[in-house]
Amino acid sequence: MSAWVLPDHIADVLPSEARHIEELRRGLLDTARSFGYELVMPPLLEHLESLLTGTGEALDLQTFKLVDQLSGRTLGLRADSTPQVARIDAHLLNRQGVARLSYCGPVVHTRVDRPLASREPLQFGAEIYGHAGLEADLEVIELARASLKQAGVGELLLDLADVRVIDAVLAPVQLTEVHTAQIHAALGAKDVAELSVLSKDLPAAVRADLCALPTLFGGVDVLAKARKLLQPSPELHTALDSLAWLAQHAQGMQVAIDLADLRGYAYYTGMRFAMFSHSPQGEALELARGGRYDEVGAVFGRNRPAVGFSLDVKELVSAVAPRPLVAAVRAPWGMDAGLREAIAGLRAQGHTVVCALPGHGHEVDEFHCDRELVQDPAGSDAWIVKTL
Repeated sequence: MSAWVLPDHIADVLPSEARHIEELRRGLLDTARSFGYELVMPPLLEHLESLLTGTGEALDLQTFKLVDQLSGRTLGLRADSTPQVARIDAHLLNRQGVARLSYCGPVVHTRVDRPLASREPLQFGAEIYGHAGLEADLEVIELARASLKQAGVGELLLDLADVRVIDAVLAPVQLTEVHTAQIHAALGAKDVAELSVLSKDLPAAVRADLCALPTLFGGVDVLAKARKLLQPSPELHTALDSLAWLAQHAQGMQVAIDLADLRGYAYYTGMRFAMFSHSPQGEALELARGGRYDEVGAVFGRNRPAVGFSLDVKELVSAVAPRPLVAAVRAPWGMDAGLREAIAGLRAQGHTVVCALPGHGHEVDEFHCDRELVQDPAGSDAWIVKTL
């Protein structure tokens, strides 16, 4: 094997794609700032016990571990930035009111969750701490939409769910963790036959609700159907009312509801959402996901409301059209004082100036040289920009 062969699902990013990723990153951060979100930069690695506090087994399995040669303690490379941002909110900022925080940086995964995915995503995200109302849920959805639109994504599908629905259905019974996990897996697979087997010893009403949940997906009318089919309870109606309000106020997107979608169940405490679009090749892509996770700060001593979303900037590139090359000025290489002063002046004004090294006059790949710096043909020593 060649020494320079990279590990599976790890890749170099070459100039054209790197330029696109960086332009998207800047646009996403600017969009978050326009909504009032402050940028934070948590470290790539931390002591393992701090990094994984309260995150559960799933994130533990996704986390690379190594030994710190300075202290001998075990460190972890972050697989998700949200626990770190929750720690920052709880211990470093310690604000009493609302905190709006954004971030963008690499995370590392021990394995991929789907073919062709990267084990080194560039994670962008935004989170609101300190407000329990639907207003914060809607703001996060609106920011996710604005971020994707700013990046150049076309039509979007907003997929909504709420973990409180299954909590309401199972509230009348006491189940073991294993039994509950089996039910969640069957719901995720929409396997009604398996649900019938798993619920055969449960009360008839609970069994009926469990078998109905896999059928409750589609448009917003699913919510009315759920009110008729599922056993009523205050928790169920709160969840359905919340989804109805969000679906009504989420503008500029097609909305879908899936009441059996339990992705991230152990993490979320209320509504969860995903945004889908299509790549230029027509492939359906999940571009952003998020929701409410009010328990995320509890392990840090501040159990306050939290809602947010994240996306992989590297994946986002595949969902939008390539951006045009950056317009640039081509200039000759030379030590002439007037030439060097002209080049410096153009760069100070924000222009990209590419100096053609001797013998390489036309070797410019990542810039569109639509102008050229030439000596004034009138015979003066001045240098002027000529359109090509």
